[in-house]
Amino acid sequence: MLLQTITTGSGPRHVGLVHGLGASAATWGPFVERLVATGRYTVTAVDLRGHGASTRAESYRIDDMAADLVETLPAGLHSVFGHSLGGAVLQRAVAGLAPGRAVHLDPGFALSLPTSGLAGRLFWAAPLLSLGIAQLGRARAGAAVRAAYSPATRALLDDAKKRFDARMAVGVFRDVAFHPVPVEAPAVPSTVVLSDQSPAVLPDALAARLEQRGWQVRRLPGVHHDMQLEDPERTFAAIADVL
Repeated sequence: MLLQTITTGSGPRHVGLVHGLGASAATWGPFVERLVATGRYTVTAVDLRGHGASTRAESYRIDDMAADLVETLPAGLHSVFGHSLGGAVLQRAVAGLAPGRAVHLDPGFALSLPTSGLAGRLFWAAPLLSLGIAQLGRARAGAAVRAAYSPATRALLDDAKKRFDARMAVGVFRDVAFHPVPVEAPAVPSTVVLSDQSPAVLPDALAARLEQRGWQVRRLPGVHHDMQLEDPERTFAAIADVL
């Protein structure tokens, strides 16, 4: 599926951006502004299937989203960013995209959710209820952080929520939970940036194992999961040397 995209800037280095669950290409706005202000980048942000202006679909498997990404973005970009779900999609698409570098912001590489034994069976027997309970604490923290965003940023998030096909949510969580990122050397040079909330989507033990296999792992203390919205300046500074 060809995805809808937004391209901004005219710099010599072409960067791709892949958003997280329930977001959209437009929600990268504050971070795009920071990139474009340097004069060095042309930035293309995509709307994943079922998000933003892209078409809704019958399947929301992450592998299908990854295939969309390969079909939509040109191969050999300077770099491609993936946030949260976008990080999981990028990881599965990266061999086909072959960017100079992949940058994963709090990527959905594994979830701190039960997948085996009695706990796993009970959790996934009623996933809407279970996921709602599991997300309560993070939802409260997210609401507090969001209150500090500018009105323009909050409007972008509200619009993305209206366009989001929420039918995919349980399936996406299940896909990530049962198919964590394999512990192997990255297909291209890869940098992972982790927030204070990162263990929910990438447990520390897994991050350490990936680092041993050649992934570059960095931490951005004092920020929450949506780091590119909460503090685009610090997020850019955390990876400026590899861009």
